[in-house]
Amino acid sequence: MPVSAAYLAVILIWSTTPLGIVWSSESVSPSLAVLLRMLIAVVLGLVIILFSKIELPWHKQARKLYAFSAIGIFGGMSFSYFSAAYISSGVMSLVFGLSPILSGFMAQKILNEAKFGWVRILAMVVAVGGLAIVCLANSTLSSQLYLGLLFIFLAVFFFSLSGVMVKSVQVTIHPIANTVGALIVCMPLFTLTWWLVDGNLSFASWQARSVWAIIYLGIFGSLIGFIAYYFVLQKLSASTVALITMITPVVAIALGAVLNNESVSVITIIGASLVMLGLWIYHFGHKIVAKRVAVSY
Repeated sequence: MPVSAAYLAVILIWSTTPLGIVWSSESVSPSLAVLLRMLIAVVLGLVIILFSKIELPWHKQARKLYAFSAIGIFGGMSFSYFSAAYISSGVMSLVFGLSPILSGFMAQKILNEAKFGWVRILAMVVAVGGLAIVCLANSTLSSQLYLGLLFIFLAVFFFSLSGVMVKSVQVTIHPIANTVGALIVCMPLFTLTWWLVDGNLSFASWQARSVWAIIYLGIFGSLIGFIAYYFVLQKLSASTVALITMITPVVAIALGAVLNNESVSVITIIGASLVMLGLWIYHFGHKIVAKRVAVSY
């Protein structure tokens, strides 16, 4: 697969995932929708591993990697689905766009990485300020907005924590095996959550859009998206990959407005622009400052 095609695939899949989550939860309970999505992904992943003869290791380090990866998949996906009933897909995508900043902060505590300089602190202030403006602009759309925000912030927290914890495991495993191994670990958790929160199937209430959204997310959002992302991560620089988190919220907001009639006010656009600016400063601001300092000397 050409790198450019994989890069475009990640952008498109990540941009459409929030809307897919909203649609899949319209007539299927969130806990069941995410369970079915992951079931599709793990079955297809096992088929790929079987026919491609990819090794699925299960030694101690591999199990540790799968467990850390599962934190992001289970925590990130479960709370994302719960948030879909209260906030728009665009807001979901914007909050997830902050995951690199939260990951960087966690890496300081867990991996003893260097603390943020003033440039990244500025980036965090700008991005969080922009998100606050978006939330205020949408505060009249749902009386339970803050519950939705709590859920999506928990999703980003677990997603970011997982990414940092995975870095602490010194083992090399095929991306497909990593994804499938983590999904296998997650399946009992998704099943238990569905049984405790919902516990019934209610086929009669399912609508076609929800079913197709679940199938799409199972195949693309949970399997092909991860495979393409790991492929891109191996082939391109970290700064180039980081652009994905800046592009996807913009596309997601546009798709939500066009395909799901989600409200996009001028204030929302201003807030989203600040979030994007904050992410840009976070990823590239220190390089510009370093160049200017070098030129001055």
